[in-house]
Amino acid sequence: MEGEVHPYERLTPECVLDAVEAAGFECDGRMLALNSYENRVYQVGLEDSTPVIAKFYRPGRWHPEAIIEEHEFATELADLEIPVVAPLMLEPFDATIGEHEGFSFAVYPRRPGRWPDLETRTDRELLGRFIGRMHACGGIRPFGERIRLNVETFGHLPLADLERCESVPGEIRNNVLTAARMLLEAVALRLDAYPCRNIRLHGDFHLGNVLWSDHGPHIVDLDDCCTGPAIQDLWMLLSGSRDERQGQLLDVLRGYEEFAYIDYSELTIIEALRGLRMVRYNGWLAARWEDPAFQKAFPWFTTPRYWEEQIVNLREQLELLDEPPLSVI
Repeated sequence: MEGEVHPYERLTPECVLDAVEAAGFECDGRMLALNSYENRVYQVGLEDSTPVIAKFYRPGRWHPEAIIEEHEFATELADLEIPVVAPLMLEPFDATIGEHEGFSFAVYPRRPGRWPDLETRTDRELLGRFIGRMHACGGIRPFGERIRLNVETFGHLPLADLERCESVPGEIRNNVLTAARMLLEAVALRLDAYPCRNIRLHGDFHLGNVLWSDHGPHIVDLDDCCTGPAIQDLWMLLSGSRDERQGQLLDVLRGYEEFAYIDYSELTIIEALRGLRMVRYNGWLAARWEDPAFQKAFPWFTTPRYWEEQIVNLREQLELLDEPPLSVI
């Protein structure tokens, strides 16, 4: 199925239910599509049991060994009572990954929760402790199959997808690509100047991947787990003015450092990592644009206004690389 324009065209409701049945679960016919773009995720009702979450991986994105390594990391964290939602063992496959009609899939327990707001110091410290525990485990051994966060994987490869995308308005294409290349050149210099210890990471630790319950936070998606610097899983939690981000960082680190060590020199690469994420996000949209789900969810992607804003954002981010980093003193 790799290379198909519409990779999920054959993932019908019947196919989803048949896959979950083949994994050893007795479905009751109820199915609810959940919010997901890269993969397809469904809540599936079971006979006389709590519903489960079935995740169908985008064909061709990861090879099976990389998916298995994601599952092993999640299971390792869960075994240490770190609140990550790990995949269930699928007895008929003798693995946490199943195959059905050309799709790789996994089944997870349903863990409801609410979107975190992190408005209090207590919540920020609690989440910091959770990430610290996750990183303490992540530093024990390396990944073998997952990608490594660097300028090539998170910058130049997504930029190549953007270069190939014919949906970017032609009249501003060169300005977009020039701004992105200049930013990546500066990012590369910053990352080379401040080399960091690399560990196993969540990789995409934004609040959309955190659910909050009465017992605290839990993580529901390790799809982008990778090897990289610890600060990658921290900086996306910071928002607002510089003073606000400074205070949020201190709260998160107060909890984090109860369980894990972080080299404060990593604070100097926060804006470089933000720049990588900006380029990667646009490259991701470009690479997936022929998927009808993306055209429906992101209709502004092909508008001149969006790309004019991106040019401004990329140039402003280039300037931010020269600002002093946040401080913990």
